[in-house]
Amino acid sequence: MTRLPYIVNSSRPPFFPPCLEPDEHGLVAAGGDLSEAVLREAYSKGIFPWFVGPPVMWFSPDPRAILFPRELHVSRRLARTLRRRVFSAGFDTDFERVIALCAAVPRPGQDGTWICAAIREAYTRLYRRGLAHCVAVYRDDELCGGLYGLSLGRVFFGESMFSLTADASKIALYHLVERLKRAGFLFIDCQVPSAHLESLGVRTVPRDQFLELLKKGLAFPNDEGVWR
Repeated sequence: MTRLPYIVNSSRPPFFPPCLEPDEHGLVAAGGDLSEAVLREAYSKGIFPWFVGPPVMWFSPDPRAILFPRELHVSRRLARTLRRRVFSAGFDTDFERVIALCAAVPRPGQDGTWICAAIREAYTRLYRRGLAHCVAVYRDDELCGGLYGLSLGRVFFGESMFSLTADASKIALYHLVERLKRAGFLFIDCQVPSAHLESLGVRTVPRDQFLELLKKGLAFPNDEGVWR
């Protein structure tokens, strides 16, 4: 018999009890909303929203894909591109355009996007609160790549990236990693593994280990506000 997910009540914290276990797809809960309080608690417990229509579906997959900043793999091609300095990167610039393009730019093997209007609105609110951040990559002053995610403690939760030009999203990730290294961040949560992420140095760890690492990262104060 298929186990039904836990139903989130957005009016009664805690929203996610500690006993939640993922099913074979990583699903742990359904329902609730995308308010700041619910999202803060979800990420602090290793849970993230991922859905294409109501209700909201909440996931905490096992294993979990993470990137330790010092393990980012910079290929020779990417290193040459960085040395040429034909791209520039900005933190927390053009957030709404970055998230919109993350939703709009097609990806191989994907039909449509999970970054719906409700997701864009929710993370834009978090950006205005200094919790969500983006890296925007420009060439000749034109936005051509970027990424966005959420920061809690010394953990960055990567949500999505896009490229309009070859390597632009990788350049965004490079600049994010350099900033996170300087700020002492422990790791980037990449959520679900893929061949592309593994080529960049992302590894998978068991969910229990991920939650232990997350607990250590959340022991630090939040790096809130606009990133420069």
